[in-house]
Amino acid sequence: MDEKIKQLIKDSIKVKTELLNNIDDIKKIAIEIINLYKEGRKVIVFGNGGSAADAQHLAGELVCRFEKDRPGLNCIALSTDTSVITAIGNDYGFDKIFSKQIEAVVKPGDLVIGISTSGNSKNVIEAILEAKKRKAITVGFTGFNGGKLKSICDYCISAPSNITARIQECHTLIIHIICSLVEQELFKP
Repeated sequence: MDEKIKQLIKDSIKVKTELLNNIDDIKKIAIEIINLYKEGRKVIVFGNGGSAADAQHLAGELVCRFEKDRPGLNCIALSTDTSVITAIGNDYGFDKIFSKQIEAVVKPGDLVIGISTSGNSKNVIEAILEAKKRKAITVGFTGFNGGKLKSICDYCISAPSNITARIQECHTLIIHIICSLVEQELFKP
């Protein structure tokens, strides 16, 4: 067991080291978020399964706090309202659970983040396409080659792995980096 644990830690470190190649994209996304908050707009984030949990994690950090006590920032995780999700799923199908919500809440200039470890989740893709129609800034958090999301998002960060656990670990790190940069810029002492 010790060797397995050591190997998993080493694998995680290796993937995160390769993530250093994405610094410019992470910075660009953080700047977009900083600017939209300065203009009174919002962030909308969503994903399935573990990616839904990551979306909720990001929303929690922005709405409540990350490192600083400060006013809440407008961020909505679309995976949290079970009544809306089940109504849309029942009436329109699972592929529409995020795009129908995008129709309801996204305004031009908002920033929409779709999280999909494969980059190919149909409901995430449909929501990003709907967000583009509404003139939102679109961001994808994916894995390995970015899947279909890479070609349709304004920004796409692909964690350099094809292992779901390593991809999710990178997404958590990216979320924390972005939250730190946003707080640092918007809430200077």
